[in-house]
Amino acid sequence: MNRRTFLKRMLGGIVSVLGIGGGTYYYAKEVEPKMLDIHHVTIQSPKIPESFESYKILQFSDTHLGFHYTIDQLRELVMEINALNPDVITFTGDLVDHPQEFNWNNEIITALADMNAPDGKYWIYGNHDHGGYGTDIVKQVFDKADFKLLKNSHRLLEKNGDKIMLAGLDDIMLGQPDIATALQTSENINYTILLVHEPDFADTVIDFDVDVQISGHSHGGQVQVPFLGYIYTPYLAEKYVEGNYQIGSKPLQLYVSRGIGTTRLPYRFFCKPEITIYELKKG
Repeated sequence: MNRRTFLKRMLGGIVSVLGIGGGTYYYAKEVEPKMLDIHHVTIQSPKIPESFESYKILQFSDTHLGFHYTIDQLRELVMEINALNPDVITFTGDLVDHPQEFNWNNEIITALADMNAPDGKYWIYGNHDHGGYGTDIVKQVFDKADFKLLKNSHRLLEKNGDKIMLAGLDDIMLGQPDIATALQTSENINYTILLVHEPDFADTVIDFDVDVQISGHSHGGQVQVPFLGYIYTPYLAEKYVEGNYQIGSKPLQLYVSRGIGTTRLPYRFFCKPEITIYELKKG
C-alpha cells in the first residue's frame, strides 16, 4: 500500500476519533502513546524442558526513535524492562523511524547497553532498520550495546543439557530472509522460538520445525475505532495484527506485539504501546 493510501486510511481513523471530541484527540496524541502496557504471556507446551520452567523472554519492538519517541523515553523503558528481570531480551525490529535523518549519538548506545539479561540480548532487522541506508548504522549501535544480531541465524539457550533454539530472520520486506539457514543445526533441540519482524510470514513458517513465532511491525493498527477495530495495518501485518494466534495443524503459536512507538502519524487510540514478557511452562 502506498503512502497516500496509508495516510488516507489513517486520517480517516483520526477523523473518527476527532468526531468523539477534542479531549479524545488530545488523549490519542498526548496521553495513550505514553501509556506502557506490560503484557504477561504464558507459553505452555509439553516440549518445554523442566529446566526451562518459568524461564522469561522479554520482547520489545518498533520503538521508532525520532518520530515522537525520545531517548529519555527509551531510558524509562530500559528501567521498566530491567525491573522485570528477564532471562533473555529480544528486540523485533524498527529501532528508529528514519535512519538517514536520525541524530545518531552515544546516548542511544548507552541506553540500550543498560538493559540487563543474564542469557543475552538479541535483535533482528525491521523494514525501517534497512530503509534509508540504516542497515550498517543500526548494526553498529546494537553491537556497541552488546545486542547480538540474529540474521538468518540462531543461538542455543542451554540449561542442564536441555536446549532451546532462539532464531531470527532478516527483514522479510527489505532484507534477504532464509529460514532454512536460520534453523540449520546438528544439535538435538527441545523447542524453537523464531523472531520475525513481519507477522504474516507465519503462513510460511508453518512449513518448518518452529514452535513459536514472535513478531511486531503491526503497531496493532495504532488507531482502533470502537465497534470498527483497527483502521490500517502495514503490508505483511494485515492478517495477524496483535495478540496470540494458533496457525496450522501443529499448531504454530504466533505472538504479535503492538510495539512501543508510532510511525507516519503520532497517534494511538484503544491501542496502548506494550512490551511482552513470555514465561515458559511445561504442560
